[in-house]
Amino acid sequence: MANAPQDQQAEISEISRRSLLGGLASAAGGAALLGAGMTVNRADAAPAKTAQKAVAYQETPKGELRCDNCKQFEPASSCKVVEGTINPAGWCKVYIKKPAV
Repeated sequence: MANAPQDQQAEISEISRRSLLGGLASAAGGAALLGAGMTVNRADAAPAKTAQKAVAYQETPKGELRCDNCKQFEPASSCKVVEGTINPAGWCKVYIKKPAV
């Protein structure tokens, strides 16, 4: 009987250690999943480009309005918001004039 309190104390300590280690393992696994999910979310957050047809893209300028003087144009033949190959002399509805430098 003299050992009963010590046995109870040992049992409580063992349960606490198990709970602690189990909790840490769960937390580490959850953190790993969260980190992986955040990486996926960043990729999902990247804005999709719009189809050329949806913005009435044309290979020719509209007067002085042309892709190579648009804020969205990325030389040599790309656009930040419109998908596909872009002609520098083209034009579309999302045209934004580049600010004067």
